[in-house]
Amino acid sequence: MGNIFQQETKSIFGSSMITVTEVRISPDLSVAKVWVSIFPIGGSKKEDVMTAIQDNTSDLRRRLGLRVGKQLRIIPQLSFFLDDSLDYIQNIEKLLKQ
Repeated sequence: MGNIFQQETKSIFGSSMITVTEVRISPDLSVAKVWVSIFPIGGSKKEDVMTAIQDNTSDLRRRLGLRVGKQLRIIPQLSFFLDDSLDYIQNIEKLLKQ
């Protein structure tokens, strides 16, 4: 998924940097929960980029299927979640500096 975000979807998400921080897959490989960290560039907001990701979930699943379709019997349904751990860490650091 990280390579798909970096190489294939720049036209969809613009210049925002999207990093996959965690993926949890169900035991039967039918569902994948993907946590992404978004660094917006060029005036875009995290919420707007996250909405674009969720709107293009079927296209992202198709691209994943093209990459791993020969290795997996089932291409998992994708669910995307915003990983806000970096924001939390920055907030803690800011509070400790005061």
